[in-house]
Amino acid sequence: MGGLMGGLMGTAGSESSFPPASPLAGDPPFAVMVAPNGARKSKADHPNLPISPAELAVTAAECAEAGAAAIHLHVRTADGSHSLDPALYRAALDAVGSAVGERLVVQITTEAVGRFTPAEQMATVRAVRPEWVSMAVREIAPSPADEPAAARFFAWMAAERIAPQFILYDALDLLRFNGWVRAGLVPFARPPLLFVLGRYTVGRAEHPKALLRFLALADPDDPWMVCAFGAAEAVAARTAALLGGHARVGFENNLCTADGRKAASNAALVAETVAAAAALGRRPGSADTLRESLCG
Repeated sequence: MGGLMGGLMGTAGSESSFPPASPLAGDPPFAVMVAPNGARKSKADHPNLPISPAELAVTAAECAEAGAAAIHLHVRTADGSHSLDPALYRAALDAVGSAVGERLVVQITTEAVGRFTPAEQMATVRAVRPEWVSMAVREIAPSPADEPAAARFFAWMAAERIAPQFILYDALDLLRFNGWVRAGLVPFARPPLLFVLGRYTVGRAEHPKALLRFLALADPDDPWMVCAFGAAEAVAARTAALLGGHARVGFENNLCTADGRKAASNAALVAETVAAAAALGRRPGSADTLRESLCG
């Protein structure tokens, strides 16, 4: 935990341990996070979509072997519904931890899917105390009235050395986040960001050039990943490799390889992404380099 949080807790004006990168062999390693299931898909979408703790553990091990540095976890109830139940998270974290040990940084999600309030999202994190947690800016504090509670929550996370990843769906989300930083609501020196290209709604893929809008507004010292939907995922990951970022891939957003065929597994998407980034000059990252370089 200390390694992941070290850079986040430094002085905001200090030299970043995550410098901007160009696609050269000497650049920081390229971290791939796998998002293997998400909140919406089922085995009807893909028979190898992992849902149970045991299935997530197998997927985690496969993806670690394929070159992933991290895994983004969703948990489900017995009927397959998305859940933020701390007990379900503990079961999944225990299974994944037993399978991969420290070989993957494990991130939980607070995704609301229109059901969970900011207070419920925060309660899950307080109960689980994960190493890393992703939070959508528009869900953790939907309105300005929610921001004081969010600020207190972020301060608690910093004290507990729980690393954040702030999810940004568009430029307005990023502008709002930048306002939080200026106002002192975000007590992390280099908060990791996830830029989302597109939406879950069918037909809402977004061209990877939209990534440039995010980068024009983001603090260049903040480490960032990108995720995208469907066929845009592979192109977005390669674009991130060229521009010094990192990528999240997997069945949550995309089921197909770059050539349009249905992927056999999440690990196949990870391996394809790692290989593509290596061809562009980005060395593959590991959980250790993610902890030491991406987040300090």
